[in-house]
Parts: sequence; C-alpha cells; structure tokens
Amino acid sequence: MTKNQAPNPKSTPVSQADYSFAVNLMQFLVVPTFVLDAEGKVLIWNKACERLTGLPATEVVGTREHWRAFYDTPRPCLSDLLVQDRMNDVDALYSAHDDLSNQSHGIHAENWCVMPQLGTQLYLAIDAGPIYDAQGKLLAVVETLRDMTSLKRAQQELELLASHDGLTGIVNRRGFDAKMSLEWRKGEANQQPLALLLIDVDHFKRFNDTYGHPAGDECLKSIAKVISQETHRPADLVARYGGEEFAFVLPATHEMGASKVAKRVLESVANLALAHSGNDGVGIVSVSIGVAALIPSENTSASQLIARADKSLYKAKHQGRNRFVVLEEAA
Repeated sequence: MTKNQAPNPKSTPVSQADYSFAVNLMQFLVVPTFVLDAEGKVLIWNKACERLTGLPATEVVGTREHWRAFYDTPRPCLSDLLVQDRMNDVDALYSAHDDLSNQSHGIHAENWCVMPQLGTQLYLAIDAGPIYDAQGKLLAVVETLRDMTSLKRAQQELELLASHDGLTGIVNRRGFDAKMSLEWRKGEANQQPLALLLIDVDHFKRFNDTYGHPAGDECLKSIAKVISQETHRPADLVARYGGEEFAFVLPATHEMGASKVAKRVLESVANLALAHSGNDGVGIVSVSIGVAALIPSENTSASQLIARADKSLYKAKHQGRNRFVVLEEAA
C-alpha cells in the first residue's frame, strides 16, 4: 500500500449525473463544508462555509488559499494534513483531537481559529474524511466545520468558576492544590526549589465585628489585589487559601527570594492604610506571613512544604503579628 492509499474497497462506477448531484447537494448542505483534491486544491467551498468564514468560494476554489479563512498566516488545515500525510503534526496544530491510530475513516479535531475575514475568534470542531477510489488511491478530502464557540466559552467560564474564588477573583483552594501538584513535579524534575508564603490577615474577626462583613469582604478583595501585584513572573501564583488566609506560590525560589517577596507584601498591605482599630498597636490592617521552601524530591512532599509554611505563620503570629517568619530549608 502506498502513501495516501486505503485498503481496496468494493465500489461501483459513479455516473456523471450522480457526481453532479453529489456536488450540488454538498453546495447547499447546512453544514459548512469544503473539499480538497489530492493535490490540496479546493474543489468545493459550500454556501454554509462562505457564511461561517466570510470568504466567498470565488476566492478559494482552485487554489490552496483556504487557510485564509481561518488564520492570519499560512498553516495547514486538518484536511491538508490528510492530503500531505502529516498526521504527526496534529498535536502541535490542534488543541484537541481524537485517536490517530486509524485515519482511514477520517479524523476529528478542535481549535481556536482567528477568522481574519470576520475579525473574530471562533472555536471550531473539525472533521476531515478521505475519499478513495476503487484501488485505494486518495481522490479528495472532505472537511466539515461546526461552530462550538458558545459552548467552549461556557465551558471555560465553568472551569474558571471551579478554580477561582468568587469574592476576590483569584485562584481558590482547588486551583492552589492543582498548582502545587504541578510545580512540585516540575521542581522534582529540574531540582529547583519551591517556596510558599502563607499570609493571614491579623485579627480579621475583630475587623468584621467592628466594621461589618461587607467591609470585611472589601478588605479581603483589596489585600488579594495588592498581593497579586507582587507576582512578577508567569509561574508565580496567589490563591485564597481559606477565609482570611492567602497562599503565594513561588517556583524556583529559595528562602531568600521568598523573604524579599514577603517583605514587599507586608509593605503593600500597610500602604493600603485600611483602618483597623482592633489591630492592637498598629491601627491599620496588617498581615502575618509564614515562609518556607523545599527542593522537591522522592523524600519530600508538597504537604510537607505547606506544613512548614504553616509553622512559620504560627511563629509570626506568636511573635506579635505584622511580620514574616522564615522556616529555613534545613529546619
């Protein structure tokens, strides 16, 4: 069997009338569809495809310019990968796809497309199926498209709600756990330290009792905002750990670097100057911070790092609050 051939199917000759009927039928399908020949040139670009992409058939039929309907720069569509026998590139080009082990009946994939003619992004579900002759030689590839943008955005919103805190908008405990698991594995693979800050608002119950829960909510939102502004690297993460407690994950960071971040967080919270008469000797909202770092290994765990940061936080509170305490790696 040669390239672009399938097992020899049983078939009967197709008349010109049957062929014309099939072409006309495809032209008026409600499903956006286009067809490439064995050389990758567009044979059919139906009316629904014109409506979906904003690109008229007159501009693409007979050319290999169909990529212009979906992308700003030349890149293969799913049907091109079948024509060119490049299915190994699917992973790099598509955000999701089905099993590649059997391509004789086609392939399904999904991707965000920039849709240059429309000036908007669409998330498309794409199916590409090959058509072979009686000898198993590739004749054409049919690609059909479905606009899944609304469904995809709804899914993303649900995922965001599941991993983010509704009050502060930052990552919640579930998102924190996922981040810690990921960074622990990366740290173990690269033998890079992972640092953690646990940050607790001092005398927050007194704040709520004095100023009310709505004011308490605003206080937490303000603190979450200023702490988040201290994330200077893409891998850094601030999460609401629970109640009035926040967590700051710092990959590839030792105690010294984490201490500098903790100092900046203390200063940023102090600069908010939120009145707090119940915060003895300070008069404004402050935080206590526990700092710890570990190099991930087979003999350590993320839960150990959390426990060490929690122990540091406990010490910071009992040493008078409004400070950070570092639990050194060797401790």
